[in-house]
Amino acid sequence: MTEPDLVSLRDVTVAYDRHPAIHHVSCGFARGSLTAIIGPNGAGKSTLVKTIAGLLKPAEGAMRLHGVSPKDIAYLPQLAGIDDSFPISVQDVVLLGLWRRTGAFGRITLDMRVEASKALSTVGLDGFEGRAFGSVSAGQRQRVLFARVLVADSPLILLDEPFSAVDSRTTADLIRLIDRWHREGRTVLAVLHDHDQVRRHFPQSLLMAREVVAGGPTEEVLTPANLLRARAMSEAWDGDAEVCRGAA
Repeated sequence: MTEPDLVSLRDVTVAYDRHPAIHHVSCGFARGSLTAIIGPNGAGKSTLVKTIAGLLKPAEGAMRLHGVSPKDIAYLPQLAGIDDSFPISVQDVVLLGLWRRTGAFGRITLDMRVEASKALSTVGLDGFEGRAFGSVSAGQRQRVLFARVLVADSPLILLDEPFSAVDSRTTADLIRLIDRWHREGRTVLAVLHDHDQVRRHFPQSLLMAREVVAGGPTEEVLTPANLLRARAMSEAWDGDAEVCRGAA
């Protein structure tokens, strides 16, 4: 009997103020897979990831998790969406990744603080625990967020543009961490833009243009024909269209 995908979406439409951001999306992500979610700007990539994370609810269709619960998801949002003016230390940001174990108001133990320090060391930020999160560079903030994912120890990891606003050295370090998660059997989905990067490091891809254009092995998805079709679909999309009713 074939094992069901860890994440499955069937005919999912998600809308903002009744205007669809993704439209009749059906796809699945196998347990232990490493998948890049790609497509033109405005293709609905972040919307898809937020829906899987449980931050957005479908207007139509269904999203299901198989063998994991919503608390088993580690979500790394776009760096641009993080409020770096909030007065919180680097260590406390990392400790937020432990909420599955502690709950919203659980006690933080010394062992947990040691664990957070080890995670910071893993991402190259030894000694940064006491610094204000807003005082460090964009690349360092992204490393902090990866450390938060590390301590979460989740089987399903969602990364929304994890390499934006970071330099090539930071990107290389973070890709090595993603490779490690993949070897550990975790399921990793990452919203990306760099097609060469995707070809080198992500064996599976999902090409979006509000709808699914293609999904599967990266070499079969990232073809000139598929990329041209995705661009044409994105440019033809009516952003003011209302949510339709019923399957396409």
